[in-house]
Amino acid sequence: MKLDVQTLDAKKAGSVELSDDVFALEPRADILHRMVTYQLAKRRAGTHKTKGRSEISGTTKKMYKQKGTGGARHGNKKVPQFRGGGKAFGPVVRDHATGLNKKIRHLALKHALSTKAQAGSLIVLDEAKLAEPKTKTVKDAFAKLGLNKPLIIDGAELDQNFALAARNLPYTDVLPVQGINVYDVLRCETLVLTKSAVEALEARFA
Repeated sequence: MKLDVQTLDAKKAGSVELSDDVFALEPRADILHRMVTYQLAKRRAGTHKTKGRSEISGTTKKMYKQKGTGGARHGNKKVPQFRGGGKAFGPVVRDHATGLNKKIRHLALKHALSTKAQAGSLIVLDEAKLAEPKTKTVKDAFAKLGLNKPLIIDGAELDQNFALAARNLPYTDVLPVQGINVYDVLRCETLVLTKSAVEALEARFA
């Protein structure tokens, strides 16, 4: 598929031929769902923890004699049914990450890119560079381009002036091409790729 290349001033700077193998697939919701679930599970801290019966500090002495009290039979006070006792089957520190084949992860990214391309939410920029880190300059450029809640993907190295200027804008993310991921692509309203990002993505999936 062919797409116009634009500058930050919203002027045309030629066109680029996008690979059909990366940007023109028929999106599959099942693959995208698996990838998003994988990403969100992987980033969970898993540091939730409660103390079990064996971790409570206290005596293990039997509370009272087995018979003759008229009450229920009990051992020590660290059991879950008493206040201050351990938690039964509470959460433990663990890794929530699940496995997903690299083939599926690569395919999911292709489908995410294709989703944006088919929805008309993909813009290709000539370059994302500024002479000085001015947030107003980026804001005005986004207004000219009609960008709202964009995700900007640049080449392997970000232009620091552009990155510094854009980080002050709400709902705006700027990532190098190696940081592109399915969740952020689907979450943004407009995906913005620079020409160097397009070349890197097509080389990655070649």
